[in-house]
Amino acid sequence: MIGVDVGGTFTDVVAIEDGRIKTVKVATDVRTTERGVLKGAEEIGVEAAEVFNHASTHGLNAVITRRLPKIAFLTTEGHRDILDVGRTWRPVEGLMNPAWRRSYGDADRPLVPRYLRRGIRERLTADGGVLIPLDEDQARAELAVLRRCGVEGVAICLLNAYVNDHHEERLRQLVREELGDVPVSISSEVSPLAKEFARASTTVVDVFMRLIYGDYTRRLDAGLRDLKFAGDLNFADCAAQLVRSDVAMEHPFRIVFAGPAAGTVSSAHFGGLIGATNLLCADVGGTSCDISMVTDGKPFVNTTFELEHDLIVNALSNEISSIGAGGGSLVTINAAGELKVGPGSAGADPGPACYGIGGTQPTTTDTCLLMGIIDPDGFAGGRMKLDPELSRRAFEALDTKLSFEQRVSYAFNIGINNIAEGVTNIAIQHGVDPRDYSLVAYGAAGPMLLPAVLDLVHAAEVIVPPHPGLFSALGLVSTDLVYADSRSAYTLLTAEAAESIDKVYRSMEQRLSERLKEKDRGKVTFVRSFDGRLAGQTWETPFIAVPAGEITAEGVERMVANFHEAYAERSGNKFEALPVQGVTYRVQAVVHADKVEYPVLPERPAGERPEPTRTLTIRYLTGEDLPAHEYQRSGLRAGDAIDGPAVIREPLSTTFLVPGQTAHVGSHGELRIRKA
Repeated sequence: MIGVDVGGTFTDVVAIEDGRIKTVKVATDVRTTERGVLKGAEEIGVEAAEVFNHASTHGLNAVITRRLPKIAFLTTEGHRDILDVGRTWRPVEGLMNPAWRRSYGDADRPLVPRYLRRGIRERLTADGGVLIPLDEDQARAELAVLRRCGVEGVAICLLNAYVNDHHEERLRQLVREELGDVPVSISSEVSPLAKEFARASTTVVDVFMRLIYGDYTRRLDAGLRDLKFAGDLNFADCAAQLVRSDVAMEHPFRIVFAGPAAGTVSSAHFGGLIGATNLLCADVGGTSCDISMVTDGKPFVNTTFELEHDLIVNALSNEISSIGAGGGSLVTINAAGELKVGPGSAGADPGPACYGIGGTQPTTTDTCLLMGIIDPDGFAGGRMKLDPELSRRAFEALDTKLSFEQRVSYAFNIGINNIAEGVTNIAIQHGVDPRDYSLVAYGAAGPMLLPAVLDLVHAAEVIVPPHPGLFSALGLVSTDLVYADSRSAYTLLTAEAAESIDKVYRSMEQRLSERLKEKDRGKVTFVRSFDGRLAGQTWETPFIAVPAGEITAEGVERMVANFHEAYAERSGNKFEALPVQGVTYRVQAVVHADKVEYPVLPERPAGERPEPTRTLTIRYLTGEDLPAHEYQRSGLRAGDAIDGPAVIREPLSTTFLVPGQTAHVGSHGELRIRKA
């Protein structure tokens, strides 16, 4: 099994062979992304693999940076500004700011410029009836305008099309006739769900992903076959669940946010092995800290997610909150003379000052290098030499009256507090007590920074898993193949509705069965759920369990009971006298796959203790220099205990224990860090 996580700076490759974990890290080629993937695949030996599981942030980065192809948006006449209007929600920082604008609005950086958003004369009623027939002559005239504009793809979202897809289907045929073979996505196939804006934005993102990933997938598949790979190429979706690449390309909007979600699944899988089922997961890379949560061994999954504020995608996704706190976070002085860390980042180009490739501003990496935490000769497995003198010059150049020692000390502590605030906010939003949760530290910078966060968030412990620098890629070999479908239909859950609900589920299950390979049909499990609400409410309670088999009057009664139980669990109230309305019906076809197994670490012979490789000096952490032992993680054994301050090194990461902490080495090589 091979898992590949394609990031903006590095491509992480892991392989599981005969129970051993092999890892490779290569630079990402941002212009031809598949080259880095194929290079890593060749280096790790792809010809022997049965599956190749892939996740990427390439599409996400394209949306964020607006390096997007030119597409058009067709909707019902009079509604072409729906992409600009959004949901009329503002973030907290924009509530009192009259100059605030959406990042994707016409006043800033629209995904589709207004002249490429065209209204089509037609109208369907809420129950799917035809109020105004599709005006084909007017539609052809609008398409002629788009042909002259040279659009590369078309997104179609007509009002109420999730109930009746006839007009969208015919409009897609007209696009083919007028514009030729350009990618076209229609909302009734992409996201046949209620609420027009989310359906529209999802359809637009789907067209972008078709253009971004379509040729890429073909080139990647051909390159892998040239390397003698004969297995299945799978893509991860926004919940880090796998689906065959050809099926993923039918609706590629589902893979736009796959990379960060894989780390959450990896944490859940590894936590189950070591008996830690309540986890706060923190993936600290070069630019950001991605924070998520696992409760009772399961990631927290949403029915939608935001690419930017209020830019909605209708896809099941692991809930992840990102903050600007990573190894590349810039240390700056603001207009008030205050020292700040992040959210800006030096990225890979020009990078931290100590890289010596053009960066002049200090970063968190420069901070940890000057403190003595990072080894200047062993960074990135010894492939990169760092220059502490460049870090010193960058800090000395800051426009502040603070002493040099204060600058470095404050930079470290502010960066730590930024992460602690992000983790605490996630816990508060979900109403959990951090003392009941373990903090999982991964990403290249996570083990270096998260132990210092422990006392601030009051979590039970910090867990540093094996291979933390490539832990998200391990999530791609820790998950199942999952094919999903959903339908919206506003239906009061009464005995009379049983037949129509049964037809919805059976049609979705039949459609999903047709997507499965013959070898998978005998081991598939169908998981049903629905999103419901009390009649008269606006928003739904998602993922209510639905019984298997034929939906009868008794089955509907069970669905209603399940809704009231879930509603009471979420809100603390139960209103059994009120009728329940089903809104969205969901099915997942789960094909259980083999998962990574972490080898058991041998114990050290009785009477022996781990030997440090040398003694370091940690500076600027307190008012005086602190001696700290340095250990190589490869030399540790199960049952070892290491007292802080200490530094534990491995090729792609560094773990830093602050004074008053002890790290115990677990049976699978994990470091469990607690207060001494």
